[in-house]
Amino acid sequence: MNWFEQVDLYCERTDFTYWSEPLNATTNLAFIIAAIIFWRRSAGLPMARALSGILFVIGVGSFLFHTHATNWAMMADVLPIGIFILTYLFVVNRDMVPMGGWLAVFATALFIPYAAIVVPVLNRIPFIAISNFYWTVPILLVLYAAFLRKRPGIAQGFLFGAGLLSLSIVIRSLDQILCDVFPIGTHFMWHVLNGIMLGWMIHVYIRHMLATGAAGR
Repeated sequence: MNWFEQVDLYCERTDFTYWSEPLNATTNLAFIIAAIIFWRRSAGLPMARALSGILFVIGVGSFLFHTHATNWAMMADVLPIGIFILTYLFVVNRDMVPMGGWLAVFATALFIPYAAIVVPVLNRIPFIAISNFYWTVPILLVLYAAFLRKRPGIAQGFLFGAGLLSLSIVIRSLDQILCDVFPIGTHFMWHVLNGIMLGWMIHVYIRHMLATGAAGR
């Protein structure tokens, strides 16, 4: 792979100048603002602080991608997202299910074969295939909500997050489809909704940890 090769994936970009995606670049503030808010609210909760830090990095990485538009910047965009997913899944397994530490690690690692099975299935559905990997997350949130249905605070929090993320993914998938009628694209709304959604998921975790008196984990 040529790490410095430039890529054009979104409606808003019309050339490879630095500010060719002004909305896609600046709306990454949604991630950074949410990260700052929940960093302040997560004192005494190390894993909530870790999630807030990763959320901040998501904002920075996405900004780099929507300005530099290169393969290396794309990796700076997607890797923090993957790290956030796995980290959040770990704290769900460890603190909300809950499981022992090593069992939580093993259950978290199962996300990889889960995604490997689900993504090819999603690829068979035309519109869903556009954002195939991202759909694995709301599906998993719904499954966890069903498993944790006797804990309504967690289950409802997960279902709300799944619904918000599903809306966000639909908007992301419409970007290239609507280029001709909406030249600025829809990707910037994906950033705003995801900043809200990821902040919400951190809130659900913080709320649970404070309610169970599990500060310090």
